[in-house]
Amino acid sequence: MIIFLDLRKTKFMKKDLHGEYFADAVATCACGAKYVVGSTKKEIEVEICSKCHPFYTGQEKVLDTAGRVDRFKKKIAKAAEVKAKTKKA
Repeated sequence: MIIFLDLRKTKFMKKDLHGEYFADAVATCACGAKYVVGSTKKEIEVEICSKCHPFYTGQEKVLDTAGRVDRFKKKIAKAAEVKAKTKKA
């Protein structure tokens, strides 16, 4: 059961200020999934959704975390070394 709230009839919106509200707007993902949403646009195209996003599908991959973390730690250590040398001088 889908319930649509018609925001145009609520007391919270000022008259003649907001664009037309479509309670039955369709959001289409690049993977083909379609969702009925409320929007000021009749059709919305998105690149990623909960059906294809790696976080929600369990296909999440860890990319080069060890290499990036090691490089970052080396960079910070080198900056601390340079800072210590300049303080002594």
